[in-house]
Amino acid sequence: MYESTTQIRVRYAETDQMNVVYYGNYAQYFEVGRVESIRQLGYTYKDMETSGVIMPVVEMHVRYLRPATYDDLLTVKTTLRELPDNHRCEFLQDVYNEQGKLLAAGRVVLYYLDAVNRQKTLIPAALKEKLLPYFS
Repeated sequence: MYESTTQIRVRYAETDQMNVVYYGNYAQYFEVGRVESIRQLGYTYKDMETSGVIMPVVEMHVRYLRPATYDDLLTVKTTLRELPDNHRCEFLQDVYNEQGKLLAAGRVVLYYLDAVNRQKTLIPAALKEKLLPYFS
């Protein structure tokens, strides 16, 4: 299992009239968590795209438990429970406040696609190599 954490400070523009983070912004928080989790492995989304693979989101589920507000420092925990062995990659992503309380819990499914023909493909070998030690 691979886990990483990333911190994000809530910007004023991400809140609504009630000073609460607008629910749609959690999709962006999850994306930052995924991108940074891969970067922490020593690989990047840019590396993946350069190798000819893209990763569109095909499914996302979120449970909103508590509000985040302007200037909160959030921690996005990103977990990959299984090493992808086909075109599908599933991330579990949780957002916590500074007190360690769970604010939102998400599950995001992405596909590995060939960037040219948009057909399903496998995880890039270089990324798989970086993840293997966490699944031994």
